[in-house]
Amino acid sequence: MLEAVIRKIQPADEAGRKKVLAKLDRLTKPVGSLGRLEELAADFVAMTGEEHPKVPRSAIFTFAADHGVAEEGVSAYPSAVTAQMVFNFLSGGAAVNVLAAHVGADVRVVDIGVAHEFGLLPGLISRKVGLGTRNLFREPAMARNQATDALEIGISLAYEAAREGISLLGTGDMGIGNTTPSAAITAVMTGRPVAEVTGRGTGIDDATHARKIRVIEAALQRHRPDPNAPLDVLTKIGGFEIAGLAGLILGAAANRTPVVLDGFIAGAAALIAVRFQPLCREYLIASHRSAERGHQVALNKLGLKPLLDLDLRLGEGTGATLGIGLVQAAIKILTHMATFDEAGVSDKLS
Repeated sequence: MLEAVIRKIQPADEAGRKKVLAKLDRLTKPVGSLGRLEELAADFVAMTGEEHPKVPRSAIFTFAADHGVAEEGVSAYPSAVTAQMVFNFLSGGAAVNVLAAHVGADVRVVDIGVAHEFGLLPGLISRKVGLGTRNLFREPAMARNQATDALEIGISLAYEAAREGISLLGTGDMGIGNTTPSAAITAVMTGRPVAEVTGRGTGIDDATHARKIRVIEAALQRHRPDPNAPLDVLTKIGGFEIAGLAGLILGAAANRTPVVLDGFIAGAAALIAVRFQPLCREYLIASHRSAERGHQVALNKLGLKPLLDLDLRLGEGTGATLGIGLVQAAIKILTHMATFDEAGVSDKLS
């Protein structure tokens, strides 16, 4: 599945983008005066190929998984919080639920690797690859087949969403300790020093932050993941939810479905996806710049400019929901505003 999807991804429609930009210039406003909203409308058309798009049906996929590296004391919270937050998502009590409802998006919670057996729970998409990853400080985070399975789970979910008529996806994540593999991945895929891309996650103190950096540096020294082999990177230092998100991006791009990225964990997943297939980048929208220090490094490598900068660092898909709201606004500008001729408004003096 993975190889077939990689081959299926095609470039975005640049001719469609140019037509939209020309149309936007005829609307009742000074040329370019709606700034990034105009770019966003043109991007959406280029991604989807829909010249006259409707406001898309949207869904946030929040992948949840645990991390063996949490044993090293790299987080301010215990691993049990991952499962507890899954219950919170399902009951509608988390920030992502509130913000997704605000923009009319579904929240789809995926257990791809939580260290808890939930059984059958209404609303939970159970795709468990394992009960959390192994401790990447001491051994590879996962087996190669687990990395492939997690990628293909994300791909299949993107395909299922496309068949349902969902034409805009947002990324979400939940996993205590997951900024550690995300920082490790970002360091490897960008070539930047570990200290430059490792932040404070859930709000760790100075001593814990220093330990987190040492853990990542030691892991990279021990495993030496190959930045040109994304499956090797995932296997050695990744997370199940990161792999799932990378697969979701690949599957979405194959279906010409735009993906609104959340924060740092989504950025790490996007680095993996784009290394598998560089054309994925053409289907990505960066919702915001996280307060997590490595996120800007990842965005720079991806060549993406964030829509918002609100000092968010929660994850879950919260930033992606806000980005979805801006995509909706951009499409309405394109499809609902009148042209100068339609409105009987005088155009700019020549």
